[in-house]
Amino acid sequence: MGKVWELDFYSRPILDENKKKQWEVLICETQTDSQGSLEDGFRYAQFCPPKTVNSMWLREAIETAMEKTGEAPSKVRFFRRQMNNMIVKACEDAGLVATPSRRTYTLNHWLKQRQQDFYPSQEGYNEAAATNASVAYPALDAIALPDAVRGDRSDKWTFVSLEASAFEEMKEWDIRFGEGFPLALADLSPDTKIPGFIIYSQRALPLAAWMSGLELVALKFKSKPLPILSLETGLSDSWILANLTDQSGVAEGKGFEDTKNKAEGVHFLAIQPRPDVETFSGFWLLKDD
Repeated sequence: MGKVWELDFYSRPILDENKKKQWEVLICETQTDSQGSLEDGFRYAQFCPPKTVNSMWLREAIETAMEKTGEAPSKVRFFRRQMNNMIVKACEDAGLVATPSRRTYTLNHWLKQRQQDFYPSQEGYNEAAATNASVAYPALDAIALPDAVRGDRSDKWTFVSLEASAFEEMKEWDIRFGEGFPLALADLSPDTKIPGFIIYSQRALPLAAWMSGLELVALKFKSKPLPILSLETGLSDSWILANLTDQSGVAEGKGFEDTKNKAEGVHFLAIQPRPDVETFSGFWLLKDD
């Protein structure tokens, strides 16, 4: 997979001379190195006058960004559902694939930085507009995995944890499908326990390949209506990864959530054919914001 971009195009808490919100496009490169810097990779920002907010302006901004970086991304992630039509059209007109996703960790971090440090210093900054800038979409009810990748009774799973320092060698691990992100996003100490969930399955490779086509976001323990561990993907999709049918499973699920909270939402999902192998059919670092 080539480089991936993350894009946001929306109004900002900055008013022009007519008291209209300024719009802005932000584009950054997805960072996948667990030990990488948050400042690595390509970044592009451009304000857009309110009167020219349309897919044509956005396409031109995207093309300018491609000219600056000298290459086209393999896909463009975006998280604002209400901007779907405009972003998809602009990307398609620029010859790019737009992908709705909550896996925009680098962009989210950059946005928070700008909301805290950059926008307040700009002329026309409006604090009231800034307080209404959050975006949250309720997850859909979790559904079963497709039959083609659903495991059988021989499949096993387990909750585990690794210290943050263990991920210093993640680039050296044998991983067929997967993706990481800089742990600097969470500013964790080396001895912080990062919780994870490992699936052992004879269908490990097909399952990992199928998951690689999704936009994996987070694992969540849900106690109602029945206790499950769900896999959150895309903008609001949810899949049943494991049914936690007994008290010990529920206790493990609650412990997973507690450890995840202490790790600033950082956790992982791994898929292996057996417990005795050192390779991963799939491994994803995830973050629950």
